[in-house]
Order: sequence, then structure tokens, then C-alpha cells
Amino acid sequence: MTDILSMGELLAEIMAERVGQTVTEPGVFLGPYPSGAPAIFADQAAKTGATVAFVGCAGQDGFGDLIVERLRSNGVDVSGITRTDTLPTGTAFVTYQEDGGREFIFNIANSAAALIDADSVDPALAGDCRYFHVMGSSLGSAGSIAAVKRAIDLVEAAGGKVSFDPNIRPEVLTSPVIADAIQHVLEHCDILLPSDADLQYFCGDASEADAVATLFDRHRLEMIVVKNAAEGCVYHDRSRSLHVPSFQVTEVDPTGAGDCFGGTLISCLAQGIDIERALTLANAAGAMAVTARGPMEGNTTLSELDSFIDTANRRD
Repeated sequence: MTDILSMGELLAEIMAERVGQTVTEPGVFLGPYPSGAPAIFADQAAKTGATVAFVGCAGQDGFGDLIVERLRSNGVDVSGITRTDTLPTGTAFVTYQEDGGREFIFNIANSAAALIDADSVDPALAGDCRYFHVMGSSLGSAGSIAAVKRAIDLVEAAGGKVSFDPNIRPEVLTSPVIADAIQHVLEHCDILLPSDADLQYFCGDASEADAVATLFDRHRLEMIVVKNAAEGCVYHDRSRSLHVPSFQVTEVDPTGAGDCFGGTLISCLAQGIDIERALTLANAAGAMAVTARGPMEGNTTLSELDSFIDTANRRD
């Protein structure tokens, strides 16, 4: 049985060399780097010891080779990834602003990732996994939504659990289709990994404690882990809450930190690691991820995380 199934967009990421650089004038860009939120998650989960399978689509091009080979080399089962010569592999260009913000130009809708649909889901993969992880970024089209819904049905029928990182993006606010898909996943979710912004989307201006209580009251959730980036995370179940601080690091590139956090946490749960150690390892993975340029370049093994934890300074 596979521990974890992940699904969604596979991207090649190309990033600006310097802060303040724009795409409106010639400049140096670095990459390509393998990317895509669900792929970053899957790669990290596999590196930390879980058995992981992936469902997606990449072009028959060098970018597709780059991503698929990275996942394969780190132990991800890529048998669920199809290759096509109809559309190219998706891309993301990212620039960094002086205030710490980022701007992305994505090509997903006109890429191989847009070909994912319900038929992309292999029942043997979905019916033989213990955790199915859904990324909000992978709910951007009717086909991908249908694929996620089919996988949820197959996973639930086989007794597996659903984890969900909503990652609410601006387009959700103008798309009732995506909003409905997010609510559907939430209704079938066992483990929710929201940010503060995600909690605000679900529950308005309620405090974290009130928002968490509302979500537990309305849904079947077993646990909620609120990601607070550099501040660490807060774990909630139906009987207790636990704050786990993060670590002090010098940030180079924030892309993928939340995906590495989630990949490590679900990997640890699949391996039976106790929740306090799992949360500490997940925080360490998120911290280490931002110290390397490139979405997957800071991905780490459990032994690397343990070495980091032994020497790093925790935030207060």
C-alpha cells in the first residue's frame, strides 16, 4: 500500500536573479527548476521516508523530463504521470519585490497540466493509498476538480484519509466553481493545513480559536494545523491545541516552504511518528526550504532535518 497520493500541476519555474527585477525589461532569470505545489509536496514526503505516488501530466519536452526525473530520483512513483506532445509542460516565472512579495506569471491553463481530468486517476493508485493530499492550487479547472473528486471517492471507499492545504488565491474570490470545489474538499477532509489567510476565507474575521472551533463544528476534521510561516505552527484537535515554534534562518527563496511543511507532516503521520516530533520536523523542513534558491532545492531527508534541529536556534 502507498502511504500518500498527490495530484496536480507539474511546472518548470524560472526566477529573477535579483530583488526588484521585473519582466518588463530584459534581465537575468535563473532556472529552470522543477516545481508545482503538489510536486514539491510529493518530493519532500518521499525524501522523508514515505511511499508516495503522483498523478499529473507533463509535456514531452525537457521541462517535463526535468520534473519527472527529479520526482523519480527521490523515490516518487511516477507511473500516474502521463506525457503528451499536444501541450508543453507548465511554467512559472517569478519576480521578487522589495517588500518581500512575489509576482508570478503562470502557464497552466495552456499546458499539459490542463489535460488532467477524472480519467487521469488510476483506481489502483487512489484505492491503495492511506492519505490523499489535495492542494488548493490544483483546483483551477473543471478537469482537475473532477480528478480530485474522483480520487477522494476512491480513497474514502478504501478507508484512506484526505489532507488539504487550501492555499486560497485571489482567483477563488471571483470563481464560484473553484469556491465550490474548495468547499467540497473541506467537507471530505480529515486533516486541514490552513494559513491565517485561509482561516479568514473560511471564517471571516474570527479569532484563530473561534475559527478552528467553527471548522470542527461544521466538518468531520480530525486535526487542523495552522501554518504561521516564520512563527511556526499551531496544532489543534478536538481536545487540545499545541504551538510549535519554528527556527531562525536566512531566507533566500520562500517558494515551496509550505509544501515542504505539509509533505513532511503527512509523511511523518503515515510513518507513525508522534505529533509533536512530526510538527517539529515539519517546521524544520519549511525553514530549511527557504534557505535554498529553487522550489525543491531545499527539500530534505529526516536525517538532515534532525541535524538541523540539533544546531538551529528556535524562534521565541
